[in-house]
Amino acid sequence: MKAHASEEGQPSGQSLDRETFGRRLRSARKGFGWTLQQLSELSGVSVPTISRAERGQLALGYENFAALGHALKMDMNAMFAGEGVKTAALEAPVVTRAGQGVVYRGLSFAYEFLGTNATGKLMSPVVGTVHARCIAGPEDFARHEGEEFAYVLSGTIEVHFDTGEVVRLERGDSLYFDSRIGHAYISISRQLARIVGVTSVESRFMRSAREGVPKKRVEPPSGKATRGAATANEPPATRARSQRAARKSA
Repeated sequence: MKAHASEEGQPSGQSLDRETFGRRLRSARKGFGWTLQQLSELSGVSVPTISRAERGQLALGYENFAALGHALKMDMNAMFAGEGVKTAALEAPVVTRAGQGVVYRGLSFAYEFLGTNATGKLMSPVVGTVHARCIAGPEDFARHEGEEFAYVLSGTIEVHFDTGEVVRLERGDSLYFDSRIGHAYISISRQLARIVGVTSVESRFMRSAREGVPKKRVEPPSGKATRGAATANEPPATRARSQRAARKSA
């Protein structure tokens, strides 16, 4: 981990080099006693990709972060915590001061991860510099569970979807979408664009909504019990008046 000197259009903060990330990834895998092949089967990330990432020879994109994090049952943002910084569950507000995020240069982004010392988060916030200028092929499209939000701080980007849709965003524009759809960001302004990005994990509520699971209808009981059930969730004072009225009418 080393200080990252801010260049024009680049995020500032503590830089996490590929070697350090690779050691952390290997340590997490070995903690489960898994081989590269086993982690590959669980995550869907190829053995060569995991192996090269562990040796610090390859930068990973967000899709692979998400897949490996899911397989390893861990908050991948914790992998980007500063050297010697203890991580803990989110029990109090987490502040990341300007220039104190953790920077990692991925395949098409330079990510500045924020709030990295809080684990188990439902959202992963980053400040990103989009350094991709074109899309080389289908492998450039990321896909991961949950939803994604992007707000353009400076410059202009295009967000390409594997459906063929292309959305152009300029400073102040934002986009919210289902991140299971293949997507890729590119800078189209002269200066590399900077964005605030937030990804979320897919909660069971989101999954139920996506799958269209109907809510189970609970039929109210018949007779006098219906009156009691209807007042069960009323405020105490209202419930008392209802019960007195019920006794008078009995």
